[in-house]
Amino acid sequence: MTERFSFQIHATDGKARRGTITTPHGKVRTPAFMPVGTQGTVKAMFMDDVRSTGADVILGNTYHLMLRPGAERVARLGGLHAFSRWPHTILTDSGGFQVMSLAQIRKLTEKGVTFQSHIDGSRHEMTPERSIEIQGLLGSDIQMQLDECLRLPATAKEIDRAMRLSLRWAARSREKFVAMGGPEKGQGLYGIVQGGDDAALRAVSAAELASMPFEGYSIGGLAVGEPQDVMLQMLDIVCPLLPAEKPRYLMGVGTPDDIIKSVARGVDQFDCVMPTRAGRHGLAFTRFGKINLKNARHADDPRPLDEESSCPAARDYSRAYLHHLVRSGEALGAMLLTWANVAYYQSLMQGIRDAIEEGRYADFMAETSEAWARGDLQPL
Repeated sequence: MTERFSFQIHATDGKARRGTITTPHGKVRTPAFMPVGTQGTVKAMFMDDVRSTGADVILGNTYHLMLRPGAERVARLGGLHAFSRWPHTILTDSGGFQVMSLAQIRKLTEKGVTFQSHIDGSRHEMTPERSIEIQGLLGSDIQMQLDECLRLPATAKEIDRAMRLSLRWAARSREKFVAMGGPEKGQGLYGIVQGGDDAALRAVSAAELASMPFEGYSIGGLAVGEPQDVMLQMLDIVCPLLPAEKPRYLMGVGTPDDIIKSVARGVDQFDCVMPTRAGRHGLAFTRFGKINLKNARHADDPRPLDEESSCPAARDYSRAYLHHLVRSGEALGAMLLTWANVAYYQSLMQGIRDAIEEGRYADFMAETSEAWARGDLQPL
C-alpha cells in the first residue's frame, strides 16, 4: 500500500462534481457507483467481470463478515482484498443498518448494541469501537462510523434521539480509527449524517459532523422507503453544510433516476443492491430503460439487450435466450443479467462524469430521465 487517502475535484457543472478518490488500493473515479459485495462477493459475478465493467470500488458488509467467516479469520488469510481476489478499493459499512434490521433480538444502549445473529442465534455486541476494529481487520480502504439508522416514519423524538446518539458514536468511532492507525495506513473514515426526514435535525447532524476531521461524509437513512422528493429535499439541506473538499456518499441509493438527481446536488458516491438483485430476478437495466425478461414478448426476440454495449452479457446474447434462461430458472440467466446490470450502472456513471466534464450535465439528466420513462417499450 503506497497511496494515502485523498480527494481531488477535477470539474464541476452546477453542484455536480467530477473527481478522484485516492486510496491505498487505487483510484476511484467519482461520481462512483459501488457494486454491493455483502459477503465478500458481488452475487452471481466473478470479480474479474466486476472489474471489467469499469468498477473501481466494491462494498463489503461488516455485520455479515463478522458473523461468517469472522473478521479475525479474514485478517489471518490476508484481509478482504486477498480473500476475495479484489485488489482494488473496498468500502465497508459499519454493520449498524443490518444490526437494526436483521438481528433477531437486540438491545440498544449508549455503549452499543447487543444482538442475536440471524444465522444461528449466537449473541454478539457491536459498539462503535468494535465496528472500527472489525473494519480494520478486514483491511477496507474506506470505513464507516457506527450509527443508528431508523426506519421511517418515526416520531420526531425518536429521530432526534437516534441522531444525537449517532453523533456521539461518530466521535468514538473516530477516536478508535486514529488509535488503530487508520490515517497512517492511508485509510479513510466517513461520518454519517442522520436526522430522518426532519430538515432541522439533518442540519444539526451535518454541521456537527463537519466539525469533526473525517476523510469523507455519508448521508444515511434515506433509502428506507421515503418518497424521492423527501430524499432530494434532505440532500438540498445537507450537501451545502458538508466540507466541499471532502467526498459525499449517499448510502443505499439507488435507481438511475435517484443517482442522476443526487449527483446534481453534489453527491459523489452511491451503492445499492438494485442492479444485482434485479438481475437475479429477470430484470435488465439498459440505456433504453428497464426490460423484464420474464415477459413472453421476448421469447422470439433475436436482439441483444444493447448491441452497442461493451459488456458481452448485454451485447452477445439474444433477449430470447435470456428469456429462456430466466423462465427455466437457470443460474446462467441470473449471472448474465447481473453482469449486464452492473455494466449498465458503470456506463451510466461514466456518462455522468463525461457530462460534468463537458458542462452538459443538465442535458444528460433530461435525456437519461426520458429514456427511463419510456421503459420496456422498444418496438420489434
